[in-house]
Amino acid sequence: MAEANWLAQLRSARKTALLGDGKRKIHYLFDNGKEMAEEYDMKTNQLLLRKWREKNTLGAYGSWQVEVGEPTLPAMGILDRELIMESSANPIFMRKDTKNAFQWRIRNLPYPKDVYRVSVEKDQHCCVIRTTNKKYYKKFSIPDLDRFQLPLDCTAVSFTHASNTLIITYQKPPEILAAEKELQKELEKIQAANTGEGECKTQ
Repeated sequence: MAEANWLAQLRSARKTALLGDGKRKIHYLFDNGKEMAEEYDMKTNQLLLRKWREKNTLGAYGSWQVEVGEPTLPAMGILDRELIMESSANPIFMRKDTKNAFQWRIRNLPYPKDVYRVSVEKDQHCCVIRTTNKKYYKKFSIPDLDRFQLPLDCTAVSFTHASNTLIITYQKPPEILAAEKELQKELEKIQAANTGEGECKTQ
């Protein structure tokens, strides 16, 4: 089962935990050399951040790729910031989950709700956002479903629009909810530093 396989990978990964600023931070190092870092709200166990990085062909680690949470800005020198700056009016795509759903927010989309079309492309295993005025197009996958080899469900998707932000919600299937519950049990077993200082404890 894909579900058992992914949970087995998480259990076997080398994990380092750190508590601080109201967050539980977990760093995973997998057998294939990939790294994953997560942050959870300590009161609610809500996932706040998940990012990945892996080594390139020369053996050096690349930059972190954010899967869940605020996108990170690329590092730039002072001259770069002065000469090349992305417009603050450009749409900003990010994922911020809730307890029972995957959720994406696209800021800086001023068009009314009836302009947007959100569809599930089962053959490509992704979701697509379109606008009838052809001003915005975005195709994105749900890595969590891919890891568990679960199909996309058209009935699980809904969206709303408010304050120039399009919010897309995909209800988590029972398999994901059960796996997340199991993972929290595993993470609670990891001993961690009780402050943001000092050496981390590793499992």
